[in-house]
Amino acid sequence: MDVTLATGGTWTDAACPVARTTDLVGDRWSLLIIRDAMDGASTFTDFQRGLGIARNILTDRLRKLVEHGILDKSDAADGRRYNYRLTEAGRDLFTVVVALRQWGERHAFAADEPHSTLVDGQERELSELRALNRDGQPVTVESSRVRKLD
Repeated sequence: MDVTLATGGTWTDAACPVARTTDLVGDRWSLLIIRDAMDGASTFTDFQRGLGIARNILTDRLRKLVEHGILDKSDAADGRRYNYRLTEAGRDLFTVVVALRQWGERHAFAADEPHSTLVDGQERELSELRALNRDGQPVTVESSRVRKLD
């Protein structure tokens, strides 16, 4: 099945939610822009300084994130710049970013290696995310399957 994206490209696997999501936000820079937006970055300069990303790449990723409804772009007060804010769809990626962070804490750092920590408004670390079924029972790779389209 070959379904066209709003930007003219095609989906990697049109029937798979994971493939569609990675088509939209799966590259390194897009995820880091989303992470920084969650941390308060809102201007081109904020993102460029925080990430050290090349201007042309940042311009491209911001444009794509706006086109796909993950960021909203509005004129800044000075009229010369734009502000970028997460849309509802962008904020819905919070759990994805937390899951990536927690995976990284477990697998991308040595046991004694320092790293940043995500905390709630009361400075408490977050609980480990777990996949649960509708009854609240844990679901694993072994106890789940993908129901594919016919």
